[in-house]
Amino acid sequence: MLTVDWQSASPAAKRAALARPAADARAEVFAQASEVIGAVRADGDAAVRRLTQKFGGPALTDLRVGVQEFREARATLQPQQIAALERAVANVSRFHEAQQAPPLSVETMPGVVCERVMRAVDSVGLYVPAGSAPLPSTAIMLAAPARIAGCRARAIASPPRADGRVDAAVLVAAELCGVDIVYKMGGAQAIAALAFGTETVRKVDKIFGPGSAWVTAAKQIVAADPAGAAIDLPAGPSEVLVIADDSADPRFVAADLLAQAEHDVIAQVVLVTTSRQLADEVAGEIGRQVAALSRRDIVAKSMAASRCILVDDLATAVAVSNEYAPEHLIIQTREPRALLPLVTCAGSVFLGAWSPESIGDYCSGTNHVLPTAGFARAYSGLSLAQFQKAITVQELSADGLRALGPTAVTLSDLEGLDAHGNAVKVRLAALGERA
Repeated sequence: MLTVDWQSASPAAKRAALARPAADARAEVFAQASEVIGAVRADGDAAVRRLTQKFGGPALTDLRVGVQEFREARATLQPQQIAALERAVANVSRFHEAQQAPPLSVETMPGVVCERVMRAVDSVGLYVPAGSAPLPSTAIMLAAPARIAGCRARAIASPPRADGRVDAAVLVAAELCGVDIVYKMGGAQAIAALAFGTETVRKVDKIFGPGSAWVTAAKQIVAADPAGAAIDLPAGPSEVLVIADDSADPRFVAADLLAQAEHDVIAQVVLVTTSRQLADEVAGEIGRQVAALSRRDIVAKSMAASRCILVDDLATAVAVSNEYAPEHLIIQTREPRALLPLVTCAGSVFLGAWSPESIGDYCSGTNHVLPTAGFARAYSGLSLAQFQKAITVQELSADGLRALGPTAVTLSDLEGLDAHGNAVKVRLAALGERA
């Protein structure tokens, strides 16, 4: 890991230490994603099948998973695997059910009632990646809150394996969350099909889920098109920042860093510590632990962009973290909760030695679809709220309009919008006639 002494580093060195790995050229990725979207809009299912093969996938006849494939998927898994999925669904459901917002009603002044009511997004497309590894956990993170929110139409899109099937665990997770529509498609072509519809794929109102640079670009493109679909949040390559002091166990810190490094060659891991000795011990642990990992080739590449930042105190450590705005923040210090009030920019926080990020990825209950690349400065992780719309309501009595109407007339005059004022004046005049 590249080690940076924060106190003595120049401003340029600090910026470089917190820079994300360079991904594919943004302009090129957007151009390619745009071309894919255009092809799917023009040719529908045929384009999805053609592009699936072009990008290394199988030849497909049906884009939708059939009933028999769902049955066979469940038969493929072991009882303990199904039980693990069931427990994850239960915990994620429990946490998101608690996020239900009650209706709000406020009488802002006598005779003027303002309300807010929640309504589910009608139809949602849930993108579940399966590039270098299938992610049934993502199916749970998306499908469970969509069910709880009451989204009427829910469909999953996930890239097919070489045999033309969707990963069995993804299908079982979908079933456990009440989703029976799963499409065999991935990449930008899946986003395009969900956003605009094809002969097989029903158009949706909003698209959720993380993915590659092309998936992320495609989501942004369709969200900017009035005929497309809204999206949840920017979610790209995974990242973690660990804050640790000299009380931290170097084995745990190394394991947490490696857990994120195995996601992708452009994943990034950052250690911020007050202890040079811990930094050295973590480096040694990484060397020992990586040898036993099945994805060590991916880890070796992603660790090339890893950073170890030495700071003088924990307040500085949190300040560095807030500037980086990590997707995942792990705090392994003597009093981790004492630092939580200082944290302002993070997707999800893991406190203490016994809270590995993997638990949040799979089964604690919080959502693992989180903002990356610094978007945690302004975005939250996925929650029930993103599957709902808040609609405001107002109702005025005659007395309420008499009292508040003149204020609206005055404000409309200030803005030069006399038709706005007239809509109030005609009612006030009518009330005067009744008096």
